[in-house]
Amino acid sequence: MKALILAAGYATRLYPLTKDYPKPLLRVGKHPLIEHIIAQVDAVKEIEEIVVVTNHKFISIFRDWAAGVRSRAKLTVLDDLTQSEGDRLGAVGDIAFAIDNEGIRDDLLVVGGDNLFDASLKDFIDFSKRAHPSPVIGVYDFKDISRASTYGVVEIDSKQKVTHFQEKPQAPRSSLVAMCLYYFPREKLPLVQEYLRGRTEKHDATGFYIDWLSKKEDVYAWKFEGRWYDIGDLDFYNKAKEQFS
Repeated sequence: MKALILAAGYATRLYPLTKDYPKPLLRVGKHPLIEHIIAQVDAVKEIEEIVVVTNHKFISIFRDWAAGVRSRAKLTVLDDLTQSEGDRLGAVGDIAFAIDNEGIRDDLLVVGGDNLFDASLKDFIDFSKRAHPSPVIGVYDFKDISRASTYGVVEIDSKQKVTHFQEKPQAPRSSLVAMCLYYFPREKLPLVQEYLRGRTEKHDATGFYIDWLSKKEDVYAWKFEGRWYDIGDLDFYNKAKEQFS
């Protein structure tokens, strides 16, 4: 199994902090945000390699950082060759780029580089193995439907199968949201390119892909407990720093 950490965004909502510095390397407590993610991924013994995909603007900063990181798994830093918000590949494009560039033919764990959570990945991976060959997404219950509208909103049945998914709906039907944490079995990796070839608009957020995928395949969800922060703006970043200090 391999892991892919998405770290190629330009984080314009966190300017000026991220104007010349990548969001995943901002410090949360004693470590950069991405090292909290790597610690979680490293604890999954099945993962042999962690691929971090970033952009050309920040590639040298990531390479300098990677030279000092200790990880059980092999660590690879990948440049997606984009240089600005205007020419970015987007999350789904970066997944496809990494799969093709690295020749990935393994089961793949995908984690957003701005996702901070303290629940172990072990139960998620164990559930994903049982659901194989179906994709599995990590979800989190806000228990407050009013907070869900800026996320991918998920509904599941008693077997944890996704029955409805909608990216950032104005009127959410559930308080359960997607976390940008995905398990894609190797058999399903070609579907990423199929989605990109067939889309008529630039829907490059992973939520749009999961919406499309759940209509085509059985997709299951694993509910995470504990703390979770999707660090999209300064408010969430400050809260994360307070909680994980």
